[in-house]
Amino acid sequence: MKKIMSRFGEIEYDPEDTLSFPEGLIGFEMLREFIVMPNEKAGPLFWIQSIDDPQIAFVMTDPTNFFPDYTVAPDESERSKLGMQEGDEGFVLSVVTVHPDRSVTLNLQAPVLYAPASNRAIQVILDKGGYQTRTPLPVVDNPADK
Repeated sequence: MKKIMSRFGEIEYDPEDTLSFPEGLIGFEMLREFIVMPNEKAGPLFWIQSIDDPQIAFVMTDPTNFFPDYTVAPDESERSKLGMQEGDEGFVLSVVTVHPDRSVTLNLQAPVLYAPASNRAIQVILDKGGYQTRTPLPVVDNPADK
């Protein structure tokens, strides 16, 4: 086990369980190793904590929790970078931003593709689909308001 001191305090982790970004994240290319932080509250959001720079952490989510029709499939090159074999399961994640006014957006234009079998992830940029880097969460009708 190893330890780092982060914004969450001291974190002990097993190096075998780290999430590897072979190319880093966009704008953070030098950050390659992350810890998935345990969820303390029930809900669709979770943190990934950088091991390379313990001051950096990102909030992530499965975008289909909010946009059920959002789909991204890795191409052959991306599958290779992820170390995915035929039949391996993959997930699409989005970086979440909580703005100073407490509004929340998802980066749907640059999703993170994650392969649990290899514990690798890459961030890709979607050229098609009209997605945005700051997509607001959908407004949900509250039946109590009617």
